[in-house]
Amino acid sequence: MHQTDFLVREPLLDARQRVLGYELCWSAAAATPAEQELLLAFVAEQLVSPEGDWLLRDKALFLEAVPSMLSADALHQLPPQHTVLALKAPTLSHPDTLAAVQALRAGGVGILLRDADLLRIGNRLPTIASYVEVRFSGADVADQARNYAALRHAAVGMVARPVSSWADFDACALLGLNAFVGKLHLTPRPSNDQKGLNPAQTIIMQLMQMVRQNADVGQIEAVLKRDATLSYKLLRFINSAGFGAGREIQSLRQALALLGYAPLYRWLTLLLATASTTGYSPVLLETAVVRGRLAELLAQQALGKSEAEQVFVAGMFSLLDRLLGISMDEVLANIQLPEDVVTALRNRDGKYGPYLALAEACELNSNLVSSMAAALKLTPLDVNTAHLAALAWAQNVAA
Repeated sequence: MHQTDFLVREPLLDARQRVLGYELCWSAAAATPAEQELLLAFVAEQLVSPEGDWLLRDKALFLEAVPSMLSADALHQLPPQHTVLALKAPTLSHPDTLAAVQALRAGGVGILLRDADLLRIGNRLPTIASYVEVRFSGADVADQARNYAALRHAAVGMVARPVSSWADFDACALLGLNAFVGKLHLTPRPSNDQKGLNPAQTIIMQLMQMVRQNADVGQIEAVLKRDATLSYKLLRFINSAGFGAGREIQSLRQALALLGYAPLYRWLTLLLATASTTGYSPVLLETAVVRGRLAELLAQQALGKSEAEQVFVAGMFSLLDRLLGISMDEVLANIQLPEDVVTALRNRDGKYGPYLALAEACELNSNLVSSMAAALKLTPLDVNTAHLAALAWAQNVAA
């Protein structure tokens, strides 16, 4: 299926808008059991390292399941504590399915129950499920959320869907319900917070301009020294195992010399987003990182590594207006960017724009993904592999 269809992800948020996990599915409206098993196998292949490490770190993975999947070989390759299978409650009426579910629960695999009669299941719920999905209908979401919260069991997480407005999300959050939010997190949230750049972001913008102009390392170091937090973050980043410096770097000048200007610019782009305090949402930040990395990976083969890094910058900046609480015009007025990046941000056009547009479409379950990928000579397998690689990469970004 991953050779003909495209992956869709939906974030699961807690009350503080932090991403607890993702539900992955095929974009096709109704996947067959065989196609669902292919998704399970594909995810296991892409998100577990050769050494057996879970590449999504602390995130849970939610996958729609049918009874035939409960004994699939690929299921045993995934870490049970981070794996949640979503099953329709009526399927548990079959004794063999119920026994298989209880065995998986005993082994640590999560089960999310859909279409469950909570009053009927009652105290048996913790033995068969780690999550239960509750669905809202009509406009009175707050009342429905209160009713569901009254039935909540301490050992079972309650997950709400659909949550289509921030008012509905807040009603769920207030009552301790987690929520699958679709594309809600991409919708501007009303806020009375002061808009604009904070002092840290102003310094980062200045540093980005200096790097673009190939300023002397000593000048860049002098600006970095004005903010102890930025200096600390740079040294932490350069000394991280993922960077592979091979020795401990103890000075800013050493760090700048080892990092180089292009990677430094890329790191500052990430830091600009994480330094936000107005309009800030952890899920929005993670989406920006995934989008930037996905757009970059999609562009690498056609454009090469150097230009693909500029596509990454375009992907990150495409959500900066929402992260900072200012307009895109204001964002672009504060920093000089390459013309191709600006064109991508303004019109999703030019050399970089189509890759950014495709990365965005992958977030929305858009029916345009197939034609956009084909126009860029990318196969579904190319896009799906890059999608999961970007999702994994985003979990390891130093903030």
